[in-house]
Amino acid sequence: MTVDTKKEQERDELHRAIWAIADELRGAVDGWDFKNYVLGTMFYRYISEKLADYINKGEEEAGNTGFKFEEMSNSDAEEAREGLIQEQGFFILPSELFCNVVKRCENDENLNETLETVFRHIEESAQGSVSENDFKGLFDDFDVNSNKLGNTVAKRNERLCKLLSGINGMKLGSVENHDIDAFGDAYEYLMSMYASNAGKSGGEFFTSSEVSILLTKLGTVGKKTVNKVYDPACGSGSLLLKAIDVLGKDAVTTGFFGQEINVTTYNLCRINMFLHDVGFDKFDIQCDNTLTNPKHWDDEPFELVVSNPPYSIKWPGDSDATLINDPRFAPAGVLAPKSKADMAFIMHSLSWLAPNGAASIVCFPGIMYRGGAEQKIRKYLVENNFVDAIIQLPGNLFFGTSIATCIMVMRKGKTDNNVLFIDASKEYIKVTNNNKLTDENIDHIVDAYTKREEVEHFVHVADLNEIEENNFNLSVSTYVEPEDTTEKVDIKVLNQQIKEIVAKQEVLRTEIDKIIAEIEGGIDE
Repeated sequence: MTVDTKKEQERDELHRAIWAIADELRGAVDGWDFKNYVLGTMFYRYISEKLADYINKGEEEAGNTGFKFEEMSNSDAEEAREGLIQEQGFFILPSELFCNVVKRCENDENLNETLETVFRHIEESAQGSVSENDFKGLFDDFDVNSNKLGNTVAKRNERLCKLLSGINGMKLGSVENHDIDAFGDAYEYLMSMYASNAGKSGGEFFTSSEVSILLTKLGTVGKKTVNKVYDPACGSGSLLLKAIDVLGKDAVTTGFFGQEINVTTYNLCRINMFLHDVGFDKFDIQCDNTLTNPKHWDDEPFELVVSNPPYSIKWPGDSDATLINDPRFAPAGVLAPKSKADMAFIMHSLSWLAPNGAASIVCFPGIMYRGGAEQKIRKYLVENNFVDAIIQLPGNLFFGTSIATCIMVMRKGKTDNNVLFIDASKEYIKVTNNNKLTDENIDHIVDAYTKREEVEHFVHVADLNEIEENNFNLSVSTYVEPEDTTEKVDIKVLNQQIKEIVAKQEVLRTEIDKIIAEIEGGIDE
């Protein structure tokens, strides 16, 4: 068995285990809500094992063979609390570790209170330390007293115990040495599973893995490292983390930065960071409205910006007199329409982009051709040579919408004043109800982006004059002529066929007339 085959088998086994847990327990709880319980429990298991593993290894290296933190008394463990919070960002008492709570869960009549206390203690352990903001409120969406878990305390505890036991039974391997990045992989599988069943509510928070990889590859062409990755509408954070898959674990030298307006999704994003083994000192995720109250002024500029911001949402726009003077929006001389904030996210991302950086942003197609303020912003972007490429994607790539979106790639350090247009609308395979980008599709698009060479019906390089002639319309269909797939007809051959058909008709008509005449003659007689 090859290593890849073994990994795939382990992944499939993991996915089946997750599905089994969800299938058994989600009956009374809507799937999109229940994922908070599954992911929260996975996170609790992960940080418990991470802390115990860290301590046990340290003791082993110091010659204390066979030491197990999980078997230590709480009073003895307390002596190490301060040092561990500095090193790991949090602390958990041995009795409150996941493995010990799950052992007692069947006989714990107050399991809901036990879990509530454990979660509060974990969050409190980080208070006053540099990791406080990374842990604050992390378990807010894990409501152990929710009626969704059952009408009585006993029923709720029964369900909570099943949840703990199910997560405990999942073969996630060592937190430091699992071949398939099991915790992170399980997270992404859960998110995609629930998103595909949750309609629009799921699509808002989850960008498919393939699109995320494409965005990251486009933004890192020619690079082996980036200083910081930033997403102004980071959702659950999976898009941010694709830099690890594409470039490698240590290729993001300073860290991951993002902002999310939805508090539940914000909590999921921070959990996602931990589950992908990103240290508390390597990420900074904030919760607020990015357009009106951005949280990373002191951290910009960013070398890589990747984002799939919400399409056509409302924002204050010109009803807020301060926004036109905001250094992020002022350069264009106009604000995005109040009913469509898409261009505001574009301008924000450009403003915080490093001089040697790239921004890859999924865009609603309308912002590429509509007039008014959006046209003026496109004019500003093109004339100042910030737009590097526009890539038309296939439809039905995202959970919850069949819209054919596009990608805008922006750079500040361009060496030419051309814009590359790629029609990738045919680059997909169909999988159940959705379309999907394959590795070959992604490579084909990135290769075309890198080479910047004309390819009939696929790639066109337009200069400023051509774009100006088209009134700064940036729709790919304006510049890349679609291939004519209609069958070509030889008119001479067609005329000959028509003549033959007409001749046959005449013969048939004559024969029919004869038959009718004979019938009529027989009737007269």
